[in-house]
Amino acid sequence: MIQKLFSRLSFVAVLLLFTGIAQAEQTAHQVVEQTVDELFSDLNENREQYRADPETFYAMMNRVIGEVVDVEGVARSVMTVRYSRRATQAQIVRFQENFKRSLMQFYGNALLEYNNSGVRVLPANAPESEQRTEVRMEVKDSQGVVYPVSYTMVKVNGRWKLRNVVIEGINIGKLFRDQFAEAMQRNRNNLDLVIDTWVDTVARTRQAEAAK
Repeated sequence: MIQKLFSRLSFVAVLLLFTGIAQAEQTAHQVVEQTVDELFSDLNENREQYRADPETFYAMMNRVIGEVVDVEGVARSVMTVRYSRRATQAQIVRFQENFKRSLMQFYGNALLEYNNSGVRVLPANAPESEQRTEVRMEVKDSQGVVYPVSYTMVKVNGRWKLRNVVIEGINIGKLFRDQFAEAMQRNRNNLDLVIDTWVDTVARTRQAEAAK
């Protein structure tokens, strides 16, 4: 199942990375529509350059993400209360930085391999709530297969930020939580070691799945 998931992530999961253009007056749906357009416009214009120099692409994605992804909320969720409550503030900040970099590499490499055929943000089923809402999207690959994507958006300090993504019913946040827990077990609960090797852990996992 994970192998199939990773192959699907290769062209859809990076859409969770939104730019810092979100303003309080925008709806979550408007944020998604506007930022996805901007992201793919930049990528399609510079794809070959980014493929030759992935670090440049990671840097662009880092600028694109800005403060819109709820890095603190997502990172704490991945660590879970079990581990975050025993972590120092310095460890939490360090993990947030490493987690963000792992996203750049994981989703960035995936997006560079994907030639999108179509992306459509679906209209809301109901009025957006003031603090938390779902934004649904359909992504079509080059073979015409459509994949459903669902984003959980939350209001943080008056701005919409991404908290989680679900692809075809598979919760990506849970996958990363399981990965973190496995790394803690494998490293005998050495929190510093897990934090400092997190980027490599995610990279090795993706490479292993891609090789299957």
